[in-house]
Amino acid sequence: MGFFDEVYAVVMRVPKGKVTTYGDVARMVGRPRAARQVGWALHVNPFPGTVPCHRVVFKDGRVCSGFAFGGPEVQRALLESEGIVFGADDAIDMAKYCWEGK
Repeated sequence: MGFFDEVYAVVMRVPKGKVTTYGDVARMVGRPRAARQVGWALHVNPFPGTVPCHRVVFKDGRVCSGFAFGGPEVQRALLESEGIVFGADDAIDMAKYCWEGK
């Protein structure tokens, strides 16, 4: 299995109503310094709707400005539709919503 496939397999495990970070995904696939490559893998996700890439955010709880499937507004709307609440600073409370693959 290649790196991108490993990324997609991890992201598919993120439960509805939870998020994870690019760095956490990188660590889970055994490449802790590959957060940017995780971002690229999600940017070219060939399985939108199957691989829930909208559930991957920055470590500070913010969504990516370059979300590949419609922009940050779409990513935020998808997360809100799953019950995730954004704070006044437009960030997700990572202590509450972060899934770390446990």
